[in-house]
Amino acid sequence: MASPSPRIATQRAVGDAVHRHGNLSKSGVLERTFSLAFRGLVYAQIWEDPVVDMEALEIGPDSDVITIASGGCNMLSYLTADPRSVTAVDLNTAHVALGRLKLAAARHLPDHAAFQRFFARSGQRENIEAYQAYVRPHLDEVSRRYWEGRDLTGRRRIGAFGRNFYTKGLLGQFIGGAHLVAKLYRVDPREMLDAESVEEQRHIFETRMAPIFEKKFVRWLTQQPASLFGLGIPPAQYSALCDGEAEGMAAVLRQRLEKLACDFDIRQNYFAWQAFGRGYGDAAEAPLPPYLEEAHYGDIAGRVDRISIHHRNFTDHLAALPDGALDRYILLDAQDWMTDEQLTDLWTGITRTARPGARVVFRTAARPSLLPGRLPQALLDQWRYEEARSEAYTRRDRSAIYGGVHLYVLKDR
Repeated sequence: MASPSPRIATQRAVGDAVHRHGNLSKSGVLERTFSLAFRGLVYAQIWEDPVVDMEALEIGPDSDVITIASGGCNMLSYLTADPRSVTAVDLNTAHVALGRLKLAAARHLPDHAAFQRFFARSGQRENIEAYQAYVRPHLDEVSRRYWEGRDLTGRRRIGAFGRNFYTKGLLGQFIGGAHLVAKLYRVDPREMLDAESVEEQRHIFETRMAPIFEKKFVRWLTQQPASLFGLGIPPAQYSALCDGEAEGMAAVLRQRLEKLACDFDIRQNYFAWQAFGRGYGDAAEAPLPPYLEEAHYGDIAGRVDRISIHHRNFTDHLAALPDGALDRYILLDAQDWMTDEQLTDLWTGITRTARPGARVVFRTAARPSLLPGRLPQALLDQWRYEEARSEAYTRRDRSAIYGGVHLYVLKDR
């Protein structure tokens, strides 16, 4: 029997992770709608702060890292910490194709200027020429078919790198929709980019943006779980976000946007540029992810062969590894999707493959760690939760969209 196509395999795998209710129930319909939406590109840029990750994980030359690939930014940024290896896995075909495109570009584009232009600058037709000359010959067949295939508008997907790639994907479309809603109330989110101080950022947020969340239409819109699929939030995660919040999702989103707008200097926060400007700034001093900074280009290009990327489930990948194979794990927010059984399978695999001193970082939509009461106590007792440090990392995560960043360290056995 022929193997299913990557797209069908992706949908099945995402469905296994997300589907918890019957097909005809309200929750079941939402879950299946989400898994259908998740078949394509979701994150053109990953939304976890790699600087926080690298500090929490204490990555060094002896580290073997495993992470969920998502938009592929952080797997490359981790190379700046000089790990021995980085393994990236993802269920999403588009994310795997994007990760492999970035690896091929890091290996074969001629210099930093070409690499940064490809992934940081919009409206650059030279990127398509660079793809044809330097990247395409080195892409695997599946990834090449993806990028040279057509999107729903009939355009080749690779053509997005000649326009503004960061408007693509579910998240890019969600941010575009948020900009349209803001403009209905005569607010342009790009105003935030002109702020010259954190104090001015707060003034713009409080006087221009915060009032939008009080509008009746916005409050109604954010009460619809499907409206947040563009953030990559499945129904179970939506419920976790709203749990205990009397004013509903509008209040949660307001709080997260306030942190993004007011807690960090926008001139040093590329996540804010993506949210308020729909891309990276064109100025030479505009903030960028570590992997795109000129100071790190030599490390990225010289170490890119340490990365491997796989189209598969995280837990399944761990099951194929020997005991003690890894010591650094990044789970993003994937556990928010999981049942107790799936969490137990995942952490059983982590614990078996973990070397002494292993560290795990993950994020949650709600603030608390979701592991207590859900993992078997005998399994959880093998790990130490770094509560104070986790609180500090949560405050410092510049993406600002998560309720909690959590660090667990393997106890001495």
